[in-house]
Amino acid sequence: MQLHRTESRTWLSNAYLLDDGSGTGLLIDGNGVAAPLLETVEQRGLDVPVVLLTHHHVDHVVIDAYRPLGAKVLAHPLTASELQGTVDGELTDGEVLRVGKLAIECCHTPGHAHGHLAFLVDGRDVFTADVLFRGTVGGTRAPQATGLADLRRSLDRLLALPPETRVHPGHREPTTIGDELAHNPFVRALRADVTPDATACTVAGEPAQLLLWGPDYDGTNKAWVRFDDGEEAIVGGSQVTRSSTRAEL
Repeated sequence: MQLHRTESRTWLSNAYLLDDGSGTGLLIDGNGVAAPLLETVEQRGLDVPVVLLTHHHVDHVVIDAYRPLGAKVLAHPLTASELQGTVDGELTDGEVLRVGKLAIECCHTPGHAHGHLAFLVDGRDVFTADVLFRGTVGGTRAPQATGLADLRRSLDRLLALPPETRVHPGHREPTTIGDELAHNPFVRALRADVTPDATACTVAGEPAQLLLWGPDYDGTNKAWVRFDDGEEAIVGGSQVTRSSTRAEL
C-alpha cells in the first residue's frame, strides 16, 4: 500500500489516499485540500470506488471535489444521520470492507463523536481520526460527543493493537501505537489506576477540577477536567483558566 496525505492549513485536518498498488484507490475523509490527491489518482489511473468518512465534523467532510470520481461515500449510521444526502452507504462495527487488495476493518470508536469510526487497514495501519493523535487525544465535548468513558474504551481498543501499528490521525503527523503508549501523557494518565491530583480551575467559566494539562496537536493545550457534577471531559486548553501547573505531566 502507498499512502498519500494532505493537511488543511485552516483546520490541520488530514485527508488520505490509499493506493493498493494494483490500480485501485481509497479515500479517507475530505479536508478541502483534494487537488494533490486527485492529481495522484489521475496520474496513476486509479479506480476509486469508495470514500470513507470517520465522523461528521465539518473539518473531515469537505468532499465535493471527490464527486466526479463516482465513488460511494460510506460512514457509520450515526454519521449518515448527521450528513443526510451525503452518505451513500453505512458501515457497522467489525465489518471488513475489501477495496482492491486492501482489507479495511471498521472500528466504532465513540467518545469524540457518536458515529466515529477508525479504520484498520491490512492489520498494519490504523486511521484514528479524532480519537488518538500524536501526543494527545480527542476532546469529548464536541458536537455529538458521547463522553470520556466512551473515549477511554475507544482508546483501549486502539491501544491493544500491536505496538508497531502505524497510526494515521485526523490531524497532523503520524505515529505508532507503541510511541503513544510510551509517550502520550493523556494515554498514560487515562489508563493509569490512580487519578491525578486535582487543582481548581474553570472551564468556559464553569467550576471544575484540573486533572491533567497536556499538549494538543496544534501546538496549544488540552486538559482532562472534572466538573462539580462528577462529569469528566477532555477539553481544549483555551477554555481552561487554571491556578497552577501541578497537574502537568
